[in-house]
Amino acid sequence: MSTETLEFQAEARQLLQLMVHSIYSNKDIFLRELISNASDALDKRRLAGLTDAALKTDDPHIELVADQEARTLTVRDNGIGMTREEVVGLIGTIARSGTAELLRRLKETKESAELIGQFGVGFYSTFMVADKVTLVTRKAGEDTGTRWESAGEGTYTVEDVADAPVGTAVTVHLRPVNEEDGLHDYTDSWKIRELVKKYSDFISFPIRMGEETLNSMKALWARPRSEVKDEEYHEFYRHTSHDWAEPLEIVQMRAEGTFEYEALLFIPSRAPHDLFQRDGRRGIQLYVKRVFILEDSRELIPDYLRFMRGVVDAADLSLNISREILQQDRHIQMIRRRLAKKVLSTVKTMMTKDQEKYRTFWREFGRAVKEGLLGEAEEQKAILDIASFASTASEEPTTLAGYVGRMKEGQEEIYYMTGESRAQVENSPHLEAFKAKGYEVLLLTDPVDEMWVETVPDFEGKKFQSVARGEVDLSADGDEKVSEERAGSYAALLTWLGEQLEEVKEVRLSTRLTSSPACLVGDAGDLTPTLEKMYRAMGQELPPVQRILELNPEHPLVGGLRAAHEQRADDPALKETAELLYGTALLAEGGDLADPARFAKLLADRLAKTL
Repeated sequence: MSTETLEFQAEARQLLQLMVHSIYSNKDIFLRELISNASDALDKRRLAGLTDAALKTDDPHIELVADQEARTLTVRDNGIGMTREEVVGLIGTIARSGTAELLRRLKETKESAELIGQFGVGFYSTFMVADKVTLVTRKAGEDTGTRWESAGEGTYTVEDVADAPVGTAVTVHLRPVNEEDGLHDYTDSWKIRELVKKYSDFISFPIRMGEETLNSMKALWARPRSEVKDEEYHEFYRHTSHDWAEPLEIVQMRAEGTFEYEALLFIPSRAPHDLFQRDGRRGIQLYVKRVFILEDSRELIPDYLRFMRGVVDAADLSLNISREILQQDRHIQMIRRRLAKKVLSTVKTMMTKDQEKYRTFWREFGRAVKEGLLGEAEEQKAILDIASFASTASEEPTTLAGYVGRMKEGQEEIYYMTGESRAQVENSPHLEAFKAKGYEVLLLTDPVDEMWVETVPDFEGKKFQSVARGEVDLSADGDEKVSEERAGSYAALLTWLGEQLEEVKEVRLSTRLTSSPACLVGDAGDLTPTLEKMYRAMGQELPPVQRILELNPEHPLVGGLRAAHEQRADDPALKETAELLYGTALLAEGGDLADPARFAKLLADRLAKTL
């Protein structure tokens, strides 16, 4: 068949411009696309050779040839090759499609997923860097080859070639270098090595430039763990994470069946400095058929595991037309769930087999992992199983299973208190009765603790109960609650204090205090002071949350105030005493005084009178 010169339709020229200038954000991608196409062609020839020995090749490979004088870069393979009809059909998928029709297909996830596997789509990325592209190909088993050439504008030519070798060679006639526009010198051997190492290092066929093989072909995730040395894993971890410390643990998994993927993940031995920064690094590297696609794919790992490093290599994924953005489909969500489950189960194994590793993990990443407690119930259960918390029982953190195992007979709730630091919480008046009666209390001091305790209903049927909210009943060991007689004797004082202190919504006698005169508590459904501060810091307007003032009837100050109120209820000094009582309770829990200067003056005056 003679040479044909075919003309692009006007709308097809517009589409080509769209692909070159809008769809791809990085011009370097063109080499990845050409190598990926070459790898696919070698795979096809390998499969064809299983049924037809004449189609086999003893040395499947990809060759890169750079000519600096001619300003060309050729990507050549000895794969399956193409017939003339296939060249026109595959490359012409875009050239012969109307813009409106193609864009309609791109909007439909399934269609765009099919398009990404077509030779023509990636092939056209070459026009980001080329003035002209020449393709020479011959299909294995055929006698005649085909030459296709175009400058990507008005026309393209197709002609027969008698002496073409089996396989495909794409020659890119490069534009002048323009670093400002991201157009590098793609005839530079250093640049070529860099791009192959970044995007195509794990292609299973050798990529050669002269006598040098540029890619490692060592996809560690595709090899059984028993065949890989720890040194190889550590080197790969350094390569993917840029962390020179050894990883804490390796997590490897493979999924087979209707949707196949492999993953090789690493738990770092220390938290990255940007773990809690909004613009910090997130996600893991994504490969599709060993071709590098994304540096940090956030969609493949939950945010609470954002410190994980490594790769996921999928056999197929719904990518967009440029392979640069993942579409939200069920396969991605499935990978995400399975990776999270595998990581959490690995940590759970650590807890029993290597306590030192586990303690390192929780110390470095526990605060981030607890963010997952704000998610789905299935994740909550798995995270609670591996979580550790500070406790009044020991200087060492405890698991929830350990806490439940130590619960007193008849105790039905897991007691906790939140605050800004262990020292602040441990010295809180709210803990006095719990300590005195031997009840263990979890000390929760991370900001996320304020939120997850509101979300998680229970652990093994034991509900979480704040010691600083609601009424506390510690009478299970035989102690009696405040007697009605005592409550009656304090009724007048409690009513009067409620009238004097506008900041509180109720004043009552306490069963949780043993040595402090008073404390502030919230109702069961109230926001905690810390959570209230967090919301206000985020700009949310909230009505003031009034608290409950609880008094310790055994404390001399409270008993003295009751006696003084009975004798001289109109004494102005009593109102000042009420202010001081409230202020000390507020300060004891780390709260902020509305008028610190007034409080300081009242306190100083009272101290002066005692001298």
